[in-house]
Amino acid sequence: MTTLTNTTTRTGALAPLLGAAPAARINVGVPQRVGALAVLPLFGPDHGARVSSPREGIKLMRVEGYGNVELRNDGGGVAIVPLHIGWIQDRAQNHALCRSALLADGQTLMFRDACCVQAAQGGYLEGRDQWFFVLPAELRARALELRGVESYSKLWNDIAALNRDYGLRDRGHLEQLIAGRRAVLTQQASRFEVLPAQTGAVVLYDDGTAPPSLLGVELCPSARYFADIWPALACFCYGPPAMASECARQPAQPLEATRRSELRGALQARRERADARVLEALTSLPEQRFETQVEERLLGLELSTVLSATLCGQLVRDTADAEGTALYASLIARQPRASA
Repeated sequence: MTTLTNTTTRTGALAPLLGAAPAARINVGVPQRVGALAVLPLFGPDHGARVSSPREGIKLMRVEGYGNVELRNDGGGVAIVPLHIGWIQDRAQNHALCRSALLADGQTLMFRDACCVQAAQGGYLEGRDQWFFVLPAELRARALELRGVESYSKLWNDIAALNRDYGLRDRGHLEQLIAGRRAVLTQQASRFEVLPAQTGAVVLYDDGTAPPSLLGVELCPSARYFADIWPALACFCYGPPAMASECARQPAQPLEATRRSELRGALQARRERADARVLEALTSLPEQRFETQVEERLLGLELSTVLSATLCGQLVRDTADAEGTALYASLIARQPRASA
């Protein structure tokens, strides 16, 4: 059980997630901190009756030549394709999407601007295996920039550079990181608890050497949607920066105490100081001037790309909502914390 703080997403950097109505305000829960990551749970309106969750509504159908991924929605509602979702299968060329999309119930859509994330591997993805990931934080701004570009190899150089940063072979093979280090990365999902009614998260990088920095903001249309996508985000999007930090992490300073009660008090004080650092970082985020580009509209929903000096991503709004509240948003720092 979590107790909500008095903090809301009224801060400048998170303003695109809000409408003007007080009812649209999103509550922020108590920070969860493990290693260099701090996650603040978000609790917003639940639109599960209208929008399908990823596992119930989005199915990988096939790949038609490299860089062309076909999805289908059979979830009963509108499907919002998670931004930068990807798939890995044995003996097949792994793919990821550079953008989100809206799919009506029963609709099939071919993404011809998808990217291969494995430079030297034959074979096509099939509908037999629906295991998915989300691109690492360090690749997402570049992938968003390349949306609409039909070139299956367009992300290989960036993947190779990322591999170098993590001490891996200089190749355009993302599986070296997300599959080769999967045993470590998947620990992130169990470290951060998904709470009842949670619909999103604010993710910050805090290794203790500098003020916490914003890595990303994830807002989902329902608690079920968030529960479906969070493991992929925690493990493969935000997990790599956390993994790199832990490798270089210095041992914590021992607490000074002579009795058990003193130790409990010192530990509680340390936790409160860490929570205060995170909340201060959230409330002191600078104002963001966002450029918005509408990408598509479907059944009263509008998908847009948003860019500011420090953040980028995509969000979905209800066009009938005069307050402009977002149902879905995935925003990422344009220059995430360096991995090395």
